Amino acid sequence: MSAALSIALAGNPNAGKTTLFNRLTGARQHVGNYPGVTVEKKEGFFTWKGHEIKVTDLPGTYSLSAYSVEELVARDFIVNERPDVVVDIVDASNLERNLYLSCQFLELGVPVVIALNMIDVARSRGIEIDADKLAELLGVPVVPIIARSGKGVDKLFDTILETAGTAKNIHPVMLRYGFDIDQALSEMLPLIEDNNLLTDQYPARWIALKFLEHDEQILEKARAANAGLTDRLLQICEKITNHLQQTMEVYPEAVIADHRYGYIKSVLHQGVIHEKFVGDRLYTSDKIDKIVTHRLLGPVIMAAVLYGLYTFTFNYSTSLVDLLATVFSTADTWVNAHLPDGPLKSMIISGVIDGMGGVLGFVPIIMFMFFGIAVLEDSGYLARVAFMMDRIFHFFGLHGSSVMPFIVSGGISGGCAVPGVMATRTLRSPKERMATLLTVPFMNCGAKLPVLTLLIGAFFSAHQARYMFLATMAAWLVALIAAKFLRMTVLRGESTPFVMELPPYRFPTLRGLVIHTWERTWQYIKKAGTVILGISIMLWAMMTYPGLPQDQVNTFARQRQIIEQKLQQLKTDATADDNIRPAGSNLMVELETLNSNEARARLRNSLAGRIGIALESVSRYAGFDWQTNIALVGGFAAKEVIISTLGTAYSLGDVSTENTTSLKERLAGDPHWNPVVALAVLAFIMFYAPCFVTIVCIAREAGSWKWAFFSMTFNTIFAFALAVCIYQTGLFLGLGG
Repeated sequence: MSAALSIALAGNPNAGKTTLFNRLTGARQHVGNYPGVTVEKKEGFFTWKGHEIKVTDLPGTYSLSAYSVEELVARDFIVNERPDVVVDIVDASNLERNLYLSCQFLELGVPVVIALNMIDVARSRGIEIDADKLAELLGVPVVPIIARSGKGVDKLFDTILETAGTAKNIHPVMLRYGFDIDQALSEMLPLIEDNNLLTDQYPARWIALKFLEHDEQILEKARAANAGLTDRLLQICEKITNHLQQTMEVYPEAVIADHRYGYIKSVLHQGVIHEKFVGDRLYTSDKIDKIVTHRLLGPVIMAAVLYGLYTFTFNYSTSLVDLLATVFSTADTWVNAHLPDGPLKSMIISGVIDGMGGVLGFVPIIMFMFFGIAVLEDSGYLARVAFMMDRIFHFFGLHGSSVMPFIVSGGISGGCAVPGVMATRTLRSPKERMATLLTVPFMNCGAKLPVLTLLIGAFFSAHQARYMFLATMAAWLVALIAAKFLRMTVLRGESTPFVMELPPYRFPTLRGLVIHTWERTWQYIKKAGTVILGISIMLWAMMTYPGLPQDQVNTFARQRQIIEQKLQQLKTDATADDNIRPAGSNLMVELETLNSNEARARLRNSLAGRIGIALESVSRYAGFDWQTNIALVGGFAAKEVIISTLGTAYSLGDVSTENTTSLKERLAGDPHWNPVVALAVLAFIMFYAPCFVTIVCIAREAGSWKWAFFSMTFNTIFAFALAVCIYQTGLFLGLGG
């Protein structure tokens, strides 16, 4: 006979563990105490189909946290003794409470079989449980039993043997705990993994969670292994604890518990439980979910909320945007009046004020957008959006857990593709993960938001909220279609079941909303004041040098000299006073036109201009001129650069004029631009290659640069084809003139 299999019986107190233990082992059992504690230790043996099985009945416990001796004993036995299978006895009539322990077993990555006990009691209370659906969603076997009568126990034995044979393929389940906790985990994981801190016993992510929960036993072990690293990890924990206290007035362990129960609730919401007698047993959050996650009403409410977010943003931010535009216009005028003409003046006006200033001018819109998103996130509604989107995502070959990376990336405008790409780590299926990773950059991230706002404000100002809403819907639709294409071609494979955490509803605190809004707005401002400023100045240099050949410089100088001589002559001629004013005005217009033509010639002859002109032979099919090409090339570095580059390209030559119109007005007044061109440019910007930082992140997460280059190539070709279709259709319909 082969060596005895070891199984552990775990579960909540009064879940029926002892009844099952006695039925399994009969007289072949003995009782003692665990070393060093007074907790009772029960062990026994039974034989099934030629296999000798050793059974350990663990103390009844509600969780694996270090809050009681029973919890420590149960956890230490599972971690140190490593039984072949943990049989989790779950009371079917109190499923939500009992599955909290199951959830922790899944996170710990141990081989689990769930014994769904007392199903007769559940039925007597009007509760029907779909065990197969529960097993599919949790990813572990679920066997209905009645331990008292022995019903289903034979099937449980067979399942234990089957699970013991496949235990090596068990992977820990990674739950999401909201933006703040997940960000802390992403900081802690590399430190734990790189230093192998207790990773020979526990999964790295589980260790990080125990640090956040201030688990004394784990902290003590970690300090003994590496005191310096432990202190560093505790500093991260203290930082996130203070942050959560300031924003939500909760501790990390409470947030973690909420999201675990949210995970369980989402499992039960997906057809696992059918209750015949509901009565008044629903909690307030369940009653709200009956409406906001309803199959028909839910999507309508979601669309209304999203449209309301954009309406709120544009209606209340307009005055602040206009105020900032006035500030930058005044700065333009002041610099123009006090600095002598030359490269320095041109760089400050065109490179700094009109370049970076164009990006900073959208801070009020970003701020109001982030405030609205913070309300949705802190209240718990965003998780419901993800839950509702699962059915749609499944149709397109994605996993329901892909929803949160999409939202983080800008599914509701204002996110960032980098954390969105990193958030795909929670997906267990490699192909679903890759499909999600390659399509999240299609979302309208915070970097694209100012560009979309600029073009929508310039050409569709009467319906800004409507067009922003449509842009968001288009981003989702295109991303899902692209995902379907990938899953049908290079990433074919079966979809896996989905579980999404549904945290309880909360009233957001004003302090929390202000802090969350400021943090994200400040990140945007810092990026504009550092990265974007540097790129803007670099692009200004590319758009200024090498300059015009000397013969053309001389030609423009002679023409300017002639006009200035005529102006001087008019000033000294006092006999034709009535004719001086119109003649002088005409000469001033002529001088401004000459300056503008010279600036345009300099820009065309610059390094950036030559690149833009070279691309124009292809880009003209999408309606992009060479100046637009310059901005789009700059957008490969960062999408915000598009605005600063357009600001620079359309302001060069204005340094000697008093016309300080905004970039929006310049684009609207430019003869090349019109609503059809604007739509084509919008489509291209929304969907072409991700920014450089996202490309690097894709390469790192995918484990290969080939997927990063695939993302750049695939996205850009698709975006250009879409832009060509929009522009050519507009021309065909006579709308492009």
